[in-house]
Amino acid sequence: MKDPKKKKQKYSARGRRADAQSLQSLRELLGTDVFQRDCLIEYLHQIQDAFKHLSAKHLTALAELMKLSVVEVYEVASFYHHFDVVDEKKTAPPALTIRVCDSISCQMQGAEALIKQLENNEFGTDIINTDKIRIQRVPCVGRCDKAPVAVVGKNPVEVASYKKIKEVITSKNYEESLPDVFTYEEFRDLGGYSFIAQLQKNFNDKKKEEIINKLEASNLRGLGGAGFPVGRKWRIVSNQAAPRTMAVNIDEGEPGTFKDLYYLEKDPRHFIEGMLIAALTVGIDVIYIYIRDEYPACRELLQTELDKLKNDSCCEVPEIHLRRGAGAYICGEESAMIESIEGKRGMPRLRPPYVAEEGVFGRPTLVHNMETLFWVRDIVAKGSDWFSTQGRNGRKGLRSFSVSGRVKNPGVYFAPAGITLEELVEEYCGGMQDTHRLYGYLPGGASGGILPARMANIPLDFDTLNEYGCFIGSASVIVFSEADSAREIALNAMQFFEYESCGQCTPCRVGTAKAVKLMQESKWDTPLMQELSTVMQDASICGLGQAAPNPMDCVIKYFPQEIDGSD
Repeated sequence: MKDPKKKKQKYSARGRRADAQSLQSLRELLGTDVFQRDCLIEYLHQIQDAFKHLSAKHLTALAELMKLSVVEVYEVASFYHHFDVVDEKKTAPPALTIRVCDSISCQMQGAEALIKQLENNEFGTDIINTDKIRIQRVPCVGRCDKAPVAVVGKNPVEVASYKKIKEVITSKNYEESLPDVFTYEEFRDLGGYSFIAQLQKNFNDKKKEEIINKLEASNLRGLGGAGFPVGRKWRIVSNQAAPRTMAVNIDEGEPGTFKDLYYLEKDPRHFIEGMLIAALTVGIDVIYIYIRDEYPACRELLQTELDKLKNDSCCEVPEIHLRRGAGAYICGEESAMIESIEGKRGMPRLRPPYVAEEGVFGRPTLVHNMETLFWVRDIVAKGSDWFSTQGRNGRKGLRSFSVSGRVKNPGVYFAPAGITLEELVEEYCGGMQDTHRLYGYLPGGASGGILPARMANIPLDFDTLNEYGCFIGSASVIVFSEADSAREIALNAMQFFEYESCGQCTPCRVGTAKAVKLMQESKWDTPLMQELSTVMQDASICGLGQAAPNPMDCVIKYFPQEIDGSD
């Protein structure tokens, strides 16, 4: 029996406690006393931006301010590659980091030699001092057409060399320059946003059906890689109970992909208008735009544009939140992106329910890639025939191809769906680089498989590559020559997948690591590798693990001369 005279002890939190100075420092830095759980990743970004790392004392203080457990904050911070978590056992990293991409396109253009020059300080200068500057290998940074690429601070150095990097460090120019586009005022003077304003003014159920019908007739499919018909997706989500949400994926982390960056830098308003048309048609009142942390200038440009649009009152603008990723390729998967938007680790969700039914915060959610929305305005304004009547080799529509590798003119090319690799290289890319002869190509980035030169006449589009064990995905085409090795390219891709696996499911987490070890052997154990591939494809939760074996499988199938261990 309890003693009634005994005083009840006051509850106190257990474990590490935040100090008063750290609490006050974060309140001032974050500028709020009201902390939102879904903004955890953004708070971590702000702390990292200010202090160049995440210290134990600041993570503890953030947990206390947000009324979360310290472990919950730590598990999110440690999940994302761009956060430097420093505890008592670690020292803070140098103030400046030079990140050098070592993915496929950059590897072909000399990234490995550049990394060694930086690490070894070959030129004998004290400007690049690894005690003061950190040299870091990183996966694709979305500028594959300008390979090799280094990022000094936040400033991307394209076609990078030791000399160029040294010049950036000497000038202390560590921020990315803003893209050169029309100002908001110039765009408005030219009639910008008048199309969406007119649509909103005359919108009704009949107009909604007309817009969805146009999209269905156009044959526009999701351009992030999955290829789901856009009109059908809008119809499905609009039939779900309100309130509804939209999530826009600008986290193009697939090695070889840079089309979203291209369109953001050239014409970001086209995408915004398409996004507003989608919100109007589907009945969406909240939009989350998820953009790569590797695109700081585009993020700033978008935020400025959205702020001016909201204050202009030229058209109705739903509530829009711009969220940045933190270096996790898995967040390109729609449900992992939604988890990240909610301030959590980017772990793919099990299905069902599908995100169209229960997405962001449990709401029905329309998920689109940025480029998909980019073309919505033109299709609605010009009609479905403008899009669907274009194409080659029996295919319909247009595609944006991100082309990198051994071609003379790498870049983004808007070409007919169904064009072949041979046609794409000759008609758009200026042919192969001098002294290089086509040996093979990746039609859909690191995960889309690898095909030999003799198969360069296959139409490039959704579904046309399936029978060959490949897919077009986001149309990121990497071209390689006889100077390159298909098995080394496949190994590079598998190392990327091992690094980027979220670790949630065993077939992917263990399978990618095991595949890397098997692929590093001089002679490949093909029966074991094929068995491993089957398990990964059949049992992985999401597309990362399911598609990861594709390059390995294609080397076994199409480049057998490279896997027998002979020179």
